[in-house]
This record gives sequence, structure tokens and C-alpha cells, in this order.
Amino acid sequence: MTIAAAIQMASGTNLTANLQETRRLITVAAQSGAGLVVLPENFALMGMNEIDKVEVREAEGQGPIQDFLAEQARQHGIWLVGGTVPLKCPDPGKIYASCLVYDDQGQQVGRYDKIHLFDVRLPDNEEHYEESDTIASGDQVVVVETPFGVLGLAVCYDLRFPELFRGLLDRGAEIIALPAAFTAVTGRAHWEPLLRARAIENQVYVVAAAQGGYHVNGRETHGDSMVVDPWGNVLDRLPRGSGVVCGQLDPERQKVIRRSFPSIYHRRLSCDLT
Repeated sequence: MTIAAAIQMASGTNLTANLQETRRLITVAAQSGAGLVVLPENFALMGMNEIDKVEVREAEGQGPIQDFLAEQARQHGIWLVGGTVPLKCPDPGKIYASCLVYDDQGQQVGRYDKIHLFDVRLPDNEEHYEESDTIASGDQVVVVETPFGVLGLAVCYDLRFPELFRGLLDRGAEIIALPAAFTAVTGRAHWEPLLRARAIENQVYVVAAAQGGYHVNGRETHGDSMVVDPWGNVLDRLPRGSGVVCGQLDPERQKVIRRSFPSIYHRRLSCDLT
């Protein structure tokens, strides 16, 4: 068994300050015994404008954000899921929102580019988002072999698409890391029920690390980072503010749940996500 930690932040517009806060919280998680640590979406930067993340984009394998993640994983001897990092894509005006995984030696061992982009206008609200203006969509379903089990990767708006999670399950996922920056409005309505549903229907642990609070750019994010077990129990949560939540990943309990209540083996329909 191991402890998984989800880190919650209210990132701002200063990359250096955000990385300092991330370092502090990773240290707290590691001192709590976590072997797997998940950072929130946009942990390194929540800019004043959407184009700001394009200005700090990095080539894969090089740049201060990736160097920071590798160093933190190595220093603390943890597996680290780097929220989202803005990586270069063929369009010079956009980035990939890339969720990067580092092993306990600081080696990058996984990369998932966010597939579903948040292009919405919220009902009864003036808020609207067009992520596709500055983000290029990924097209690969990604899992990573870890000492704790097979880790599936998804980001924020992906949570609303159960076919992605079935694709992760079909690739052996036992744990799902979900960095996010849910809006306050949609988070209040849908965050917890969607997280618990994805955990229950796929009988996986979900480690959901969120942005949570008020940001310099005027945005408010929902927070409520949590660790959910395969039966849908919330093991730990943090409603608001910066901090760390922890939950124990118990593969034997997961096997018992999957064996005694074998709903994932009773499936009669499937989606082709190759």
C-alpha cells in the first residue's frame, strides 16, 4: 500500500512564486509519507490572459518548469504527476496542456496531452471559456506503469467524458490522476458527483488535485481536491485554499471490490478509443 497526495493551490501570475508554493506543498506531501503526488492543472501559472501560458511554453524535456518537476521528484523520492505544463505544439500561437509524470529518480515516464478542451459559456452567467484558442487538443489515451498500480491520466474537463475513462480502464488503469481547475459554478454543481461516478463505475482510485480559490486574474476556482476509493468513498478532501489531501491506495481492497462486485466485467458495450 502507498499514500497518494493531491495538492491544492490558488496559483497566480508569477511563475517563480507559484513554483515556490508548489515546492512547499510537495514537501508537506512527502513528509506525510506520500509516494505518489498529483499537482493541479496550471500549477505553474494562472495568467492574466489566456495567451500568457503560450509565452512560457517549453519544448518537451527542457525548461524551468520541467526541470523543477524532475528535481522535486528526485529530491523527495516520489512519483510526481505534474498537473499541466505548457509544451510547444506545431501551432506557434498555441500549446499542449501536457500532464507529465516523473518517477522517483526524476525521469519523465509519461505524458498526456489534454484531449477535451473547455469551450463553453456557463448558463445564467457571463463566464465563457475558449481553451481551443490557445490549446491544441491531444489525441492519445495514456496510462503509466508505476509501483502502485497502473496510473491513468486525465485533466479537468476530461472528467465529463466517461468514454475516456473506459479507455483508461481498458488499458489496465487502477488509479486515475486528475489535475483540474474547475470553475466555481460548475464545481459546485458537478465536481464531486462526477469524480465519485468515475471511481465507482471503473472501480479505480481517483486522485483529484484542483485549483481552489480566488486568482489574481479575477477567476474563482472550486477546489475540493480529494482522493476517492473504488467504492466511491471520499478518503480525504480540502474544500478551499492551498494544502494537501492524502489517501491510502490499497490494491488488495480494490481486488476484493472488483471480484465481489464485478460490474466492469459485465460490460456488454464498448467504445473504440484506439
